[in-house]
Amino acid sequence: SYVHQEHHQLTDAIVEHLDDDAVDDYLKKIRNFDADFKTDIYLGESNSQLLLPTVQRLERVQGFVGHANFNLLGFEEMIYFARNYEQIGAFEKSELDFLEEIYFADATSYGFYGEKVTTELNHRIQHKDVVKIHKSGHYLHRGESLKHYEQIRKDVGNDLLLTSGIRNNVKQMHLFLAKAVQSNGNLSKASRSLAPPGHSFHNLGDFDVGKAGLGELNFTADFSNTEEFQRLIRLGYVDIRYTDSNQYGVRFEPWHIKLG
Repeated sequence: SYVHQEHHQLTDAIVEHLDDDAVDDYLKKIRNFDADFKTDIYLGESNSQLLLPTVQRLERVQGFVGHANFNLLGFEEMIYFARNYEQIGAFEKSELDFLEEIYFADATSYGFYGEKVTTELNHRIQHKDVVKIHKSGHYLHRGESLKHYEQIRKDVGNDLLLTSGIRNNVKQMHLFLAKAVQSNGNLSKASRSLAPPGHSFHNLGDFDVGKAGLGELNFTADFSNTEEFQRLIRLGYVDIRYTDSNQYGVRFEPWHIKLG
């Protein structure tokens, strides 16, 4: 049966130690990703107080350097801009300690099972290694990532757009913590929608696509109902990283294109 196949896929992979009831619970969580569960992990009291001001400072950095550049920004560069421009304001030591704690935390404690793909907090992306995609506000890695996107767009049509490309650790940190704000400090809930910083394959070459005119719905299951998505699936060389029964602890992301 389909359910048996799901159990087989999951028990053959990262969550192989789970029994059938636990697999059912796991699938329930990723399919109800925006719900709260009793086993969810929340920020502690002191970090909860730091969450919003830290996110707001990250947003001021983004506003200063620009959306596209923020995707590439390194951790030390972020600190430099904040310290030297009063419209941002220097990060407090407690805020930097909080960011480091989030980055180096064991994400499996949240229920996120993806590998850590960037082990250096201050991971840097060189401009010579990337290409800015026209009218997208996003960058792609030169080589395989760029070629993959261009081939997909050629085969699917010009209504297919790049909605997110490279996301370095600072950008992923901002997205993850902003989701934690929306989730009232529920880190498990945040990790069902976004890979914790250091765990995002956007750092290695994965990218997101959407349909022109669909807007924010491109980041919902609605994208899977579009003709563009159906064409993607029909292309034998395209893989979706976060499937409906993925092993990472993440919701279904039909828009997220796996590289390699």
